[in-house]
Amino acid sequence: QVQLVESGGGSVQSGGSLRLSCVLSGFTYSFYCMGWFRQTPGKEHELVSSISSDDVTYYADSVRGRFTVSKDIGNNTLYLQMNSLKPEDTATYYCAAEEYLGYCPRQLGGYSVWGQGTQVTVSS
Repeated sequence: QVQLVESGGGSVQSGGSLRLSCVLSGFTYSFYCMGWFRQTPGKEHELVSSISSDDVTYYADSVRGRFTVSKDIGNNTLYLQMNSLKPEDTATYYCAAEEYLGYCPRQLGGYSVWGQGTQVTVSS
């Protein structure tokens, strides 16, 4: 059974930093996509960033230059380093994983497994 467990959320002031972690277990695909989504109440999940097994990355325009996605395969962990945080980054952040089939999906529905989420709150 594949499981994803996020951690690292919290409350910071505008301009601060957080690093989210996502530990994967039971994930056996050799070629894969892993993504970070976020959601605020009443809105759809938004893809923040993704990374493929061959290190192709994607960033939403709203976070490019501030967030960095990385992975440590030896430790089965996905990271999202978030710098220069803004109040509009406040959301629940989810990691997701899927087998790589030529592209990394940009909708949460394109991923077969995701975690329970971790809350990020940025105050002004």
